[in-house]
Amino acid sequence: MKHIIITGHSKGLGAGITTALIDENHHIHGISRTDNTDLQKLAAAKGCKMNFYSCDLSHTDTIEPIMKLVFENISQKDCDGVYLVNNAGIINPIGPVETLEPAQMDLHMRINLLAPMLMIREFVKHFSGWKTEKRVLNISSGAATNPYHGWSNYCTGKAGLDMFTRCIATEQEEKDHPVKLMAVAPGIIDTDMQTTIRGTTEEQFIHKKKFVELKESGQLIAPNLAGKKLKELLFSANFKNGDITDIREQY
Repeated sequence: MKHIIITGHSKGLGAGITTALIDENHHIHGISRTDNTDLQKLAAAKGCKMNFYSCDLSHTDTIEPIMKLVFENISQKDCDGVYLVNNAGIINPIGPVETLEPAQMDLHMRINLLAPMLMIREFVKHFSGWKTEKRVLNISSGAATNPYHGWSNYCTGKAGLDMFTRCIATEQEEKDHPVKLMAVAPGIIDTDMQTTIRGTTEEQFIHKKKFVELKESGQLIAPNLAGKKLKELLFSANFKNGDITDIREQY
């Protein structure tokens, strides 16, 4: 049995990844604010075990106890691999830095950067002695390396997640049973995040027109298609410790 822990699994890209992961040989542990009953029904129909753990990742003090609950449902004796997909994220606040509210900036960094850092800490700490396959896939963005006017928080959070991925990968290199980590930009996905971007003003985000055109011209990637590609990468031989990549360069 492969155990996959995924954050923000109930909608958007997270739901696309989860859909691709539903398999009778998998046990999915979904962590998000709300559950997705359609995914639960699909999993049940395909004989896939799925647990839902209600958690608002902005409350970072709840991450350690939630992960302990997850670990209680993962037995070493029947485990062929453990995987963590840090997918949950937000785009707001958007706008020039002087227009942003400090509370929104704080919330953004807790969800997009601190939460995955803490999830990885718990994952590495708990599974350090396990001999099974252990992998962490962090969902990054092209914004991690390309600065965008109005996206200072999003670009900074994703850049920080990329560097954290590389740092922990370096720490794991000399371990007897290492955890492998990668960060991957999934492309521009047709999710609620894109709806939020298109709903901004030109003053908030000067590149708004580009994203409106991507939607109108049908260039956004469907969440289920992106989910399939990310699932393939998660289990593939191309999963190289410490790599920062774009899914469009893999497939």
